[in-house]
Amino acid sequence: MAELETPLFGFRETLPRTKEFRRIVRVFLSRKIVVFGLIVILALILTAVFAPVIAPYDPYDQNLYDVLRKPSSKYFLGTDAVGRDTLSRIIYGSRTSLMIGVVALGIAASIGLAMGLIAGYFGGLAYAFIMRLTDALMCFPMILLALVVAAILGSGLKNVMLAVGVALIPAYCRLLCGLVLSVKENDYILAGRAMGASNLRIMFLHVLPNCFPPLIVLMTMQVGMAILAEAGLSFLGIGIEQPTAAWGSMVSDGYQYLLTHPILSFAPGLTIMIVVFAFNMVGDGLRDALDPKLRGTI
Repeated sequence: MAELETPLFGFRETLPRTKEFRRIVRVFLSRKIVVFGLIVILALILTAVFAPVIAPYDPYDQNLYDVLRKPSSKYFLGTDAVGRDTLSRIIYGSRTSLMIGVVALGIAASIGLAMGLIAGYFGGLAYAFIMRLTDALMCFPMILLALVVAAILGSGLKNVMLAVGVALIPAYCRLLCGLVLSVKENDYILAGRAMGASNLRIMFLHVLPNCFPPLIVLMTMQVGMAILAEAGLSFLGIGIEQPTAAWGSMVSDGYQYLLTHPILSFAPGLTIMIVVFAFNMVGDGLRDALDPKLRGTI
């Protein structure tokens, strides 16, 4: 008896779909400059965590017999005006920069997201008040707003973190408000309301999760901006107080020796540039990976 053959009638075998997470990772890692930025960020985190092990000297130990030493085998990047090892201070400065970036980001994200979520979801007077306040804050450049807040609060690590965090609030508020205005018009939000879901449930379980991809990109880029803002405040003398190791204050201290010992300013300045560049490139890579229009082409 002949075997029955099932005709295909145009059906074809389909390949299994690639999981969304794997696709995002593939697109994110497809650009070498993004991989470089990711390596720099990982190196920054490891340096900050293991600074006591990596640093060859105590960054706060003053050695007046080795003042303003040029780079050598003993001091790889030389010493400053009071004999402190420049390399060790750069290594410990990564802790300060990373702490300010993360804490300032947390302050800005928590306040800015709450303001943007309330303004976009409820609208009306809440929208008018919060958005006009945000517009007033956005009239000032971020570094200038941080400078004003830091001048009011004073110098110090906690005040700098608060000043930078306040300066970053308008960006989160404006972005999330626009996203919420778009997301809340979808059919599943209307269905949730019809089923009797409360406003808090809709806001935190349905609206906010669908706004996360652009927010993740903004958070990544804002870490670099927070580090750059701290460096600017420290350079101007109203940031991190001595003797705490901070890259901005190191650039400021080495500025007066720029002609004789340029490494004192160039080394921390180059570190700031590389770290900020790395965060911006990683944020750009996340934007491309999470954007459905670019995901399959880059």
